[in-house]
Amino acid sequence: MTELIETDISVQSQDETEVVVSVENVSKKFCRNLKQSLLYGVQDIATELVGGSRKGDTLRSKEFWALKDVSFQLRRGEALGLVGSNGAGKSTLLRIISGLIKPDTGRVKVRGRIAPLIALGAGFNPILTGRENIYANMSILGLSTKEIDEKFQDVIDFAEIADAIDAPVQTYSSGMAARLGFACAVHIEPEILLIDEVLAVGDIKFRMKCHRRLAKLREQGTAFILVSHNPQTILNVCESSIYLSKGHLITSGETSLVMSRYEEDLYLHGLDKPTGAMFLPEKSLHESTGLDIISVCFKDEQGNILEAPVTGETAYFCVECRANKKINNVNLCVSITAQAGENERILYLTSANDNEQLEVLPGKVELQMQMPYCCLSPGLYSAKIFVREGTYSFDGVQSFRFIVKTSQKTFNSLFYQPRKWQVINK
Repeated sequence: MTELIETDISVQSQDETEVVVSVENVSKKFCRNLKQSLLYGVQDIATELVGGSRKGDTLRSKEFWALKDVSFQLRRGEALGLVGSNGAGKSTLLRIISGLIKPDTGRVKVRGRIAPLIALGAGFNPILTGRENIYANMSILGLSTKEIDEKFQDVIDFAEIADAIDAPVQTYSSGMAARLGFACAVHIEPEILLIDEVLAVGDIKFRMKCHRRLAKLREQGTAFILVSHNPQTILNVCESSIYLSKGHLITSGETSLVMSRYEEDLYLHGLDKPTGAMFLPEKSLHESTGLDIISVCFKDEQGNILEAPVTGETAYFCVECRANKKINNVNLCVSITAQAGENERILYLTSANDNEQLEVLPGKVELQMQMPYCCLSPGLYSAKIFVREGTYSFDGVQSFRFIVKTSQKTFNSLFYQPRKWQVINK
Protein backbone atom coordinates (compact mmCIF):
# COMPACT_ATOMS: atom_id res chain seq x y z
CA MET A 1 0.00 0.00 0.00
CA THR A 2 1.31 3.44 -0.93
CA GLU A 3 1.33 6.42 1.39
CA LEU A 4 1.45 10.17 1.08
CA ILE A 5 4.97 11.06 2.18
CA GLU A 6 7.20 14.05 2.50
CA THR A 7 10.63 13.90 0.95
CA ASP A 8 13.64 14.17 3.21
CA ILE A 9 16.72 14.11 1.01
CA SER A 10 19.81 15.95 2.14
CA VAL A 11 21.60 16.20 -1.21
CA GLN A 12 19.51 17.10 -4.25
CA SER A 13 20.08 18.82 -7.56
CA GLN A 14 18.77 22.36 -8.03
CA ASP A 15 15.94 21.07 -10.24
CA GLU A 16 14.90 18.49 -7.66
CA THR A 17 14.72 21.05 -4.85
CA GLU A 18 12.35 23.16 -6.98
CA VAL A 19 9.80 20.31 -7.16
CA VAL A 20 7.29 20.71 -4.32
CA VAL A 21 4.75 18.11 -5.50
CA SER A 22 5.56 14.96 -7.42
CA VAL A 23 2.72 12.68 -8.53
CA GLU A 24 3.94 9.35 -9.88
CA ASN A 25 1.53 6.90 -11.57
CA VAL A 26 -1.24 7.61 -9.09
CA SER A 27 -4.50 5.66 -9.35
CA LYS A 28 -7.61 5.73 -7.18
CA LYS A 29 -10.71 3.55 -7.42
CA PHE A 30 -14.16 3.86 -5.87
CA CYS A 31 -17.22 1.66 -5.68
CA ARG A 32 -20.62 2.88 -6.89
CA ASN A 33 -22.55 0.58 -4.55
CA LEU A 34 -22.61 1.66 -0.88
CA LYS A 35 -22.96 -1.83 0.60
CA GLN A 36 -20.20 -3.19 -1.62
CA SER A 37 -18.01 -0.21 -0.74
CA LEU A 38 -18.43 -0.83 2.99
CA LEU A 39 -17.68 -4.53 2.52
CA TYR A 40 -14.53 -3.77 0.53
CA GLY A 41 -13.46 -1.30 3.22
CA VAL A 42 -13.73 -3.94 5.93
CA GLN A 43 -11.86 -6.45 3.77
CA ASP A 44 -9.06 -3.96 3.08
CA ILE A 45 -8.67 -3.15 6.78
CA ALA A 46 -8.52 -6.83 7.62
CA THR A 47 -5.93 -7.43 4.91
CA GLU A 48 -3.74 -4.62 6.25
CA LEU A 49 -4.01 -5.90 9.83
CA VAL A 50 -2.62 -9.30 8.82
CA GLY A 51 0.07 -7.72 6.66
CA GLY A 52 -1.34 -8.86 3.34
CA SER A 53 -1.54 -7.08 -0.01
CA ARG A 54 -4.95 -5.73 -1.02
CA LYS A 55 -4.18 -5.59 -4.78
CA GLY A 56 -4.90 -1.94 -5.32
CA ASP A 57 -4.23 -2.23 -9.07
CA THR A 58 -7.21 -4.54 -9.68
CA LEU A 59 -10.87 -3.54 -9.98
CA ARG A 60 -13.46 -5.52 -8.07
CA SER A 61 -17.16 -5.81 -8.89
CA LYS A 62 -18.86 -2.39 -9.32
CA GLU A 63 -15.58 -0.49 -8.83
CA PHE A 64 -14.26 2.11 -11.27
CA TRP A 65 -11.10 4.16 -11.68
CA ALA A 66 -11.54 7.76 -10.51
CA LEU A 67 -7.87 8.26 -11.42
CA LYS A 68 -5.63 5.99 -13.48
CA ASP A 69 -1.83 6.29 -13.78
CA VAL A 70 -1.62 10.09 -13.44
CA SER A 71 1.85 11.64 -13.24
CA PHE A 72 3.09 15.24 -13.11
CA GLN A 73 5.32 17.61 -11.11
CA LEU A 74 4.67 21.01 -9.55
CA ARG A 75 7.61 23.36 -8.98
CA ARG A 76 8.13 26.22 -6.58
CA GLY A 77 6.30 29.37 -7.68
CA GLU A 78 4.48 27.54 -10.48
CA ALA A 79 0.73 27.89 -11.14
CA LEU A 80 -0.67 24.70 -12.64
CA GLY A 81 -4.19 24.58 -14.05
CA LEU A 82 -6.27 21.43 -13.65
CA VAL A 83 -9.14 21.17 -16.14
CA GLY A 84 -11.70 18.55 -17.04
CA SER A 85 -15.45 18.00 -16.99
CA ASN A 86 -17.38 16.88 -13.92
CA GLY A 87 -16.27 13.41 -12.88
CA ALA A 88 -12.84 13.77 -14.48
CA GLY A 89 -11.03 13.16 -11.16
CA LYS A 90 -9.86 16.70 -10.38
CA SER A 91 -11.16 16.89 -6.81
CA THR A 92 -10.04 13.31 -6.12
CA LEU A 93 -6.52 14.25 -7.19
CA LEU A 94 -6.48 17.33 -4.93
CA ARG A 95 -7.68 15.25 -1.98
CA ILE A 96 -4.91 12.72 -2.55
CA ILE A 97 -2.27 15.46 -2.72
CA SER A 98 -3.64 17.10 0.45
CA GLY A 99 -3.53 13.76 2.28
CA LEU A 100 -7.27 13.45 2.84
CA ILE A 101 -7.37 10.11 1.01
CA LYS A 102 -4.69 7.64 -0.07
CA PRO A 103 -4.00 6.45 -3.59
CA ASP A 104 -4.52 2.78 -4.43
CA THR A 105 -1.38 2.69 -6.57
CA GLY A 106 1.46 5.10 -7.22
CA ARG A 107 3.12 7.67 -5.01
CA VAL A 108 2.77 11.34 -4.09
CA LYS A 109 5.72 13.29 -2.69
CA VAL A 110 5.10 16.66 -1.06
CA ARG A 111 7.69 19.15 0.15
CA GLY A 112 6.27 21.97 2.26
CA ARG A 113 3.09 23.11 3.97
CA ILE A 114 -0.16 22.57 2.02
CA ALA A 115 -3.27 24.73 2.28
CA PRO A 116 -6.22 23.03 0.57
CA LEU A 117 -8.87 25.52 -0.57
CA ILE A 118 -11.16 22.72 -1.68
CA ALA A 119 -14.34 24.08 -0.06
CA LEU A 120 -14.21 27.44 1.64
CA GLY A 121 -15.68 27.27 5.11
CA ALA A 122 -16.34 23.53 4.90
CA GLY A 123 -14.22 22.90 7.99
CA PHE A 124 -15.97 25.50 10.14
CA ASN A 125 -18.09 24.50 13.13
CA PRO A 126 -21.35 26.44 12.66
CA ILE A 127 -21.98 26.64 16.41
CA LEU A 128 -18.60 28.26 17.15
CA THR A 129 -17.95 31.95 16.60
CA GLY A 130 -15.81 33.29 13.79
CA ARG A 131 -13.03 33.97 16.28
CA GLU A 132 -13.08 30.38 17.57
CA ASN A 133 -13.21 28.96 14.06
CA ILE A 134 -10.14 30.97 13.03
CA TYR A 135 -8.08 29.37 15.77
CA ALA A 136 -9.47 25.90 15.08
CA ASN A 137 -9.07 26.14 11.30
CA MET A 138 -5.57 27.64 11.24
CA SER A 139 -4.31 25.19 13.86
CA ILE A 140 -5.48 22.33 11.64
CA LEU A 141 -3.51 23.94 8.81
CA GLY A 142 -0.35 23.78 10.94
CA LEU A 143 0.00 27.06 12.85
CA SER A 144 0.72 27.36 16.55
CA THR A 145 -1.45 29.47 18.84
CA LYS A 146 1.25 32.14 18.97
CA GLU A 147 1.43 32.31 15.16
CA ILE A 148 -2.36 32.56 14.95
CA ASP A 149 -2.32 35.40 17.49
CA GLU A 150 0.12 37.30 15.27
CA LYS A 151 -1.99 36.83 12.14
CA PHE A 152 -5.43 37.09 13.70
CA GLN A 153 -6.07 40.77 12.96
CA ASP A 154 -4.83 40.40 9.38
CA VAL A 155 -7.29 37.56 8.84
CA ILE A 156 -10.20 39.65 10.16
CA ASP A 157 -9.19 42.67 8.07
CA PHE A 158 -8.91 40.56 4.92
CA ALA A 159 -12.25 38.83 5.49
CA GLU A 160 -13.95 42.14 6.39
CA ILE A 161 -16.10 40.56 9.10
CA ALA A 162 -14.93 42.45 12.20
CA ASP A 163 -18.51 43.27 13.25
CA ALA A 164 -19.50 39.60 13.19
CA ILE A 165 -16.31 37.97 14.47
CA ASP A 166 -17.89 36.95 17.79
CA ALA A 167 -21.16 35.70 16.25
CA PRO A 168 -21.71 32.00 15.47
CA VAL A 169 -20.68 31.08 11.93
CA GLN A 170 -24.15 29.63 11.33
CA THR A 171 -25.41 33.25 11.28
CA TYR A 172 -22.96 34.19 8.48
CA SER A 173 -23.99 34.53 4.87
CA SER A 174 -22.29 32.21 2.38
CA GLY A 175 -20.16 35.15 1.21
CA MET A 176 -18.96 35.92 4.75
CA ALA A 177 -18.04 32.26 5.35
CA ALA A 178 -16.20 32.18 2.02
CA ARG A 179 -14.19 35.29 2.86
CA LEU A 180 -13.24 33.89 6.27
CA GLY A 181 -12.23 30.52 4.83
CA PHE A 182 -10.01 32.09 2.16
CA ALA A 183 -8.45 34.49 4.67
CA CYS A 184 -7.52 31.63 7.01
CA ALA A 185 -5.93 29.58 4.24
CA VAL A 186 -3.83 32.29 2.58
CA HIS A 187 -2.54 33.76 5.84
CA ILE A 188 -0.73 30.59 6.84
CA GLU A 189 1.60 31.47 3.91
CA PRO A 190 1.80 27.90 2.55
CA GLU A 191 4.35 26.52 0.11
CA ILE A 192 1.52 24.83 -1.83
CA LEU A 193 -2.06 26.00 -2.43
CA LEU A 194 -4.72 23.63 -3.75
CA ILE A 195 -7.60 25.72 -5.09
CA ASP A 196 -10.82 24.01 -6.20
CA GLU A 197 -13.35 26.42 -7.77
CA VAL A 198 -13.27 28.69 -4.72
CA LEU A 199 -12.36 31.83 -6.70
CA ALA A 200 -15.88 31.80 -8.18
CA VAL A 201 -17.49 32.72 -4.86
CA GLY A 202 -18.08 36.12 -3.33
CA ASP A 203 -18.57 39.48 -4.99
CA ILE A 204 -16.26 41.00 -7.60
CA LYS A 205 -14.45 43.11 -5.00
CA PHE A 206 -13.56 40.06 -2.92
CA ARG A 207 -12.47 38.06 -5.99
CA MET A 208 -10.13 40.88 -7.00
CA LYS A 209 -8.67 40.90 -3.49
CA CYS A 210 -8.17 37.11 -3.70
CA HIS A 211 -6.28 37.38 -6.97
CA ARG A 212 -4.03 40.11 -5.60
CA ARG A 213 -3.26 38.01 -2.54
CA LEU A 214 -2.51 34.95 -4.69
CA ALA A 215 -0.17 37.01 -6.86
CA LYS A 216 1.70 38.18 -3.76
CA LEU A 217 2.02 34.61 -2.45
CA ARG A 218 3.31 33.43 -5.78
CA GLU A 219 5.98 36.13 -5.80
CA GLN A 220 7.09 34.67 -2.45
CA GLY A 221 7.41 31.20 -4.00
CA THR A 222 4.03 29.60 -3.26
CA ALA A 223 2.99 27.04 -5.88
CA PHE A 224 -0.66 26.62 -6.95
CA ILE A 225 -2.81 23.90 -8.40
CA LEU A 226 -5.95 25.64 -9.61
CA VAL A 227 -9.21 23.93 -10.60
CA SER A 228 -11.77 26.04 -12.46
CA HIS A 229 -14.42 25.60 -15.13
CA ASN A 230 -13.84 29.19 -16.23
CA PRO A 231 -11.15 29.13 -18.94
CA GLN A 232 -10.33 32.81 -18.47
CA THR A 233 -9.38 32.18 -14.84
CA ILE A 234 -7.02 29.37 -15.86
CA LEU A 235 -5.55 31.39 -18.74
CA ASN A 236 -5.02 34.44 -16.53
CA VAL A 237 -3.31 32.60 -13.68
CA CYS A 238 -1.61 29.46 -15.04
CA GLU A 239 1.18 29.13 -17.61
CA SER A 240 0.84 25.35 -17.74
CA SER A 241 -2.09 22.98 -17.26
CA ILE A 242 -3.12 19.35 -17.31
CA TYR A 243 -6.37 17.98 -18.74
CA LEU A 244 -8.11 15.02 -17.08
CA SER A 245 -10.95 13.01 -18.57
CA LYS A 246 -12.58 10.08 -16.74
CA GLY A 247 -9.53 9.74 -14.53
CA HIS A 248 -6.97 9.70 -17.34
CA LEU A 249 -4.44 12.44 -18.11
CA ILE A 250 -5.26 13.41 -21.70
CA THR A 251 -2.66 16.11 -22.29
CA SER A 252 -0.44 18.59 -20.45
CA GLY A 253 1.65 21.60 -21.34
CA GLU A 254 1.08 25.25 -22.21
CA THR A 255 -2.28 26.38 -20.86
CA SER A 256 -3.66 27.88 -24.10
CA LEU A 257 -3.05 24.66 -26.01
CA VAL A 258 -4.44 22.46 -23.23
CA MET A 259 -7.56 24.65 -22.94
CA SER A 260 -8.14 24.49 -26.70
CA ARG A 261 -8.07 20.69 -26.58
CA TYR A 262 -10.31 20.59 -23.51
CA GLU A 263 -12.90 22.98 -24.91
CA GLU A 264 -13.04 21.15 -28.23
CA ASP A 265 -13.64 17.83 -26.45
CA LEU A 266 -16.10 19.32 -23.97
CA TYR A 267 -18.36 21.28 -26.29
CA LEU A 268 -18.19 19.03 -29.35
CA HIS A 269 -18.64 15.71 -27.54
CA GLY A 270 -21.42 13.78 -29.21
CA LEU A 271 -22.09 16.61 -31.67
CA ASP A 272 -21.20 17.22 -35.27
CA LYS A 273 -18.12 19.34 -35.60
CA PRO A 274 -18.96 22.87 -36.79
CA THR A 275 -17.98 23.22 -40.45
CA GLY A 276 -18.09 27.02 -40.60
CA ALA A 277 -21.33 26.97 -42.63
CA MET A 278 -25.05 26.44 -41.99
CA PHE A 279 -27.64 25.92 -44.74
CA LEU A 280 -31.34 26.42 -44.10
CA PRO A 281 -34.31 25.17 -46.15
CA GLU A 282 -35.81 27.86 -48.37
CA LYS A 283 -39.30 28.98 -47.48
CA SER A 284 -42.26 29.08 -49.83
CA LEU A 285 -43.78 32.40 -50.86
CA HIS A 286 -46.62 31.68 -48.45
CA GLU A 287 -44.19 31.20 -45.53
CA SER A 288 -41.81 34.04 -46.41
CA THR A 289 -41.84 37.36 -44.60
CA GLY A 290 -40.10 39.08 -47.51
CA LEU A 291 -36.46 38.36 -46.61
CA ASP A 292 -35.36 34.85 -45.63
CA ILE A 293 -31.97 33.61 -44.42
CA ILE A 294 -30.83 30.59 -46.46
CA SER A 295 -27.21 30.18 -45.27
CA VAL A 296 -24.67 31.46 -42.76
CA CYS A 297 -20.92 30.96 -43.12
CA PHE A 298 -17.44 32.43 -42.87
CA LYS A 299 -15.47 33.17 -46.05
CA ASP A 300 -11.98 34.32 -46.91
CA GLU A 301 -11.17 37.26 -49.16
CA GLN A 302 -11.40 35.04 -52.25
CA GLY A 303 -14.92 33.91 -51.37
CA ASN A 304 -14.00 30.41 -50.20
CA ILE A 305 -15.92 29.02 -47.21
CA LEU A 306 -13.76 28.81 -44.09
CA GLU A 307 -14.13 25.78 -41.85
CA ALA A 308 -13.07 28.03 -38.98
CA PRO A 309 -11.83 31.63 -38.81
CA VAL A 310 -8.36 32.11 -37.35
CA THR A 311 -7.56 34.67 -34.68
CA GLY A 312 -5.74 37.62 -36.23
CA GLU A 313 -6.61 36.78 -39.83
CA THR A 314 -9.19 38.17 -42.27
CA ALA A 315 -12.66 36.63 -42.18
CA TYR A 316 -16.00 37.62 -43.71
CA PHE A 317 -19.17 36.71 -41.82
CA CYS A 318 -21.70 36.06 -44.55
CA VAL A 319 -25.49 35.77 -44.32
CA GLU A 320 -27.08 34.73 -47.61
CA CYS A 321 -30.72 35.68 -48.03
CA ARG A 322 -33.54 35.48 -50.57
CA ALA A 323 -35.51 38.70 -50.92
CA ASN A 324 -38.98 38.81 -52.44
CA LYS A 325 -39.05 42.57 -52.60
CA LYS A 326 -36.82 45.61 -52.45
CA ILE A 327 -35.89 46.65 -48.91
CA ASN A 328 -34.19 50.01 -48.47
CA ASN A 329 -32.65 49.72 -45.02
CA VAL A 330 -31.87 46.19 -43.80
CA ASN A 331 -30.26 45.91 -40.38
CA LEU A 332 -28.02 42.84 -39.91
CA CYS A 333 -27.70 41.99 -36.20
CA VAL A 334 -25.08 39.55 -34.90
CA SER A 335 -24.82 38.49 -31.23
CA ILE A 336 -21.86 36.21 -30.38
CA THR A 337 -21.67 34.20 -27.16
CA ALA A 338 -18.72 32.21 -25.83
CA GLN A 339 -19.68 28.60 -25.07
CA ALA A 340 -16.98 28.28 -22.40
CA GLY A 341 -17.02 29.66 -18.87
CA GLU A 342 -20.13 31.63 -17.95
CA ASN A 343 -21.62 31.65 -21.49
CA GLU A 344 -21.22 35.40 -21.53
CA ARG A 345 -22.02 37.50 -24.61
CA ILE A 346 -18.80 38.62 -26.28
CA LEU A 347 -20.04 40.80 -29.12
CA TYR A 348 -23.25 42.48 -30.23
CA LEU A 349 -22.88 44.15 -33.61
CA THR A 350 -25.47 45.68 -35.92
CA SER A 351 -25.12 47.43 -39.23
CA ALA A 352 -27.56 50.10 -37.99
CA ASN A 353 -25.34 50.97 -35.03
CA ASP A 354 -22.49 51.45 -37.51
CA ASN A 355 -24.73 53.77 -39.57
CA GLU A 356 -24.56 51.40 -42.54
CA GLN A 357 -27.65 51.37 -44.78
CA LEU A 358 -27.90 48.00 -46.49
CA GLU A 359 -30.15 48.08 -49.57
CA VAL A 360 -31.50 44.70 -50.72
CA LEU A 361 -32.96 44.01 -54.18
CA PRO A 362 -35.25 41.09 -55.06
CA GLY A 363 -33.45 37.77 -55.53
CA LYS A 364 -30.50 36.19 -53.75
CA VAL A 365 -28.24 38.55 -51.82
CA GLU A 366 -25.34 38.09 -49.40
CA LEU A 367 -24.99 40.38 -46.40
CA GLN A 368 -21.36 40.52 -45.26
CA MET A 369 -19.74 41.68 -42.06
CA GLN A 370 -16.14 42.02 -43.19
CA MET A 371 -13.54 41.60 -40.47
CA PRO A 372 -10.02 42.65 -41.55
CA TYR A 373 -8.84 40.83 -38.40
CA CYS A 374 -10.80 38.26 -36.43
CA CYS A 375 -10.21 39.41 -32.85
CA LEU A 376 -12.00 36.54 -31.10
CA SER A 377 -9.74 34.35 -29.00
CA PRO A 378 -9.57 30.63 -29.90
CA GLY A 379 -12.57 28.66 -28.69
CA LEU A 380 -16.15 27.65 -29.44
CA TYR A 381 -18.84 30.27 -30.02
CA SER A 382 -22.53 30.53 -30.84
CA ALA A 383 -24.02 33.37 -32.89
CA LYS A 384 -27.58 34.63 -33.07
CA ILE A 385 -28.36 36.37 -36.36
CA PHE A 386 -31.34 38.57 -37.25
CA VAL A 387 -32.24 40.61 -40.34
CA ARG A 388 -34.52 43.51 -39.55
CA GLU A 389 -35.98 46.73 -40.84
CA GLY A 390 -36.56 49.07 -37.96
CA THR A 391 -38.19 47.01 -35.22
CA TYR A 392 -39.57 44.40 -37.63
CA SER A 393 -37.65 41.12 -37.89
CA PHE A 394 -37.75 39.35 -41.23
CA ASP A 395 -35.87 36.21 -40.17
CA GLY A 396 -33.35 34.90 -37.67
CA VAL A 397 -31.01 32.07 -36.71
CA GLN A 398 -30.98 31.19 -33.03
CA SER A 399 -27.69 29.27 -32.90
CA PHE A 400 -24.89 29.19 -35.46
CA ARG A 401 -22.03 27.34 -33.76
CA PHE A 402 -18.47 27.90 -34.93
CA ILE A 403 -14.89 27.40 -33.82
CA VAL A 404 -12.17 30.03 -33.86
CA LYS A 405 -8.74 28.53 -34.29
CA THR A 406 -5.37 29.91 -33.26
CA SER A 407 -2.05 30.47 -34.94
CA GLN A 408 1.49 30.54 -33.55
CA LYS A 409 1.42 34.33 -33.33
CA THR A 410 -1.68 34.52 -31.15
CA PHE A 411 -1.89 31.39 -28.96
CA ASN A 412 -0.58 33.24 -25.88
CA SER A 413 -3.26 35.96 -26.10
CA LEU A 414 -6.83 36.26 -24.86
CA PHE A 415 -7.69 38.45 -27.86
CA TYR A 416 -6.00 39.71 -31.02
CA GLN A 417 -4.80 43.30 -31.09
CA PRO A 418 -4.38 44.70 -34.63
CA ARG A 419 -1.05 46.51 -34.67
CA LYS A 420 1.87 47.96 -36.58
CA TRP A 421 5.54 48.14 -35.57
CA GLN A 422 7.66 51.17 -36.26
CA VAL A 423 10.95 52.77 -35.23
CA ILE A 424 10.96 56.56 -34.99
CA ASN A 425 14.40 58.13 -35.02
CA LYS A 426 14.71 61.41 -33.17
